[in-house]
Amino acid sequence: MRVLAVDPGLTRCGVGVVDGVPGRRLSLVEVGVIRTPSADPTPRRLVAVEDEMRLWFERHRPEAVAIERVFADTNVSTVMGTAQVTGIVMILAERLGLPVTLHTPTEVKAAVSGSGRADKAQVTTMVTRLLGLDTPPKPADAADALALAICHVWRGGTQSRLEQARLAVLARTGTAGGGIPRRLPAGEAPAERGLRTAVRSTRSTRSTRSTPPSRPSSTDPGAQPR
Repeated sequence: MRVLAVDPGLTRCGVGVVDGVPGRRLSLVEVGVIRTPSADPTPRRLVAVEDEMRLWFERHRPEAVAIERVFADTNVSTVMGTAQVTGIVMILAERLGLPVTLHTPTEVKAAVSGSGRADKAQVTTMVTRLLGLDTPPKPADAADALALAICHVWRGGTQSRLEQARLAVLARTGTAGGGIPRRLPAGEAPAERGLRTAVRSTRSTRSTRSTPPSRPSSTDPGAQPR
């Protein structure tokens, strides 16, 4: 599996591409940081990030995309820039039909170092060791992106395959006349939907049978005297 991981940020956006499967040695494909001048208008900076990110997708053709989940922060402008870059990456991935997974910083730290409280130096050391690098990746944004990619290979790979299999089943069986897909509840297979419909039908039949017959009205000509 080839994973493109993004540590989103408007001033510095870490990007890392890693090849690997759970239980086997990982290999680094490329790592880097997309930078935009803080003095530029935000729309221009977002366009610059999108242009650079598009090149990463075209150059490496990933099979999955991992993004660090955004958390609230006291610096509103930082949070907004991070969220905006996250949206750009999601749009690019969706247009290419790639699955996108969000991982929390704690989840990434635990996957790479074994502790959700590991500091950046510990995470960087483990990334260097796991990928067999001669020197630690710099800056920290680059190391964070690689840690995110490693986390996704080890933890998110199975989830991505299950989701793809589920969507494939829905594509084959969840269609109505005219080729328009029918939306099913998340996680509900066609067989489960059929069982649920059958249960509803059975309950409706029981309700009808259990309803007592109404007494004839006194104004009914055919009513018998009491």
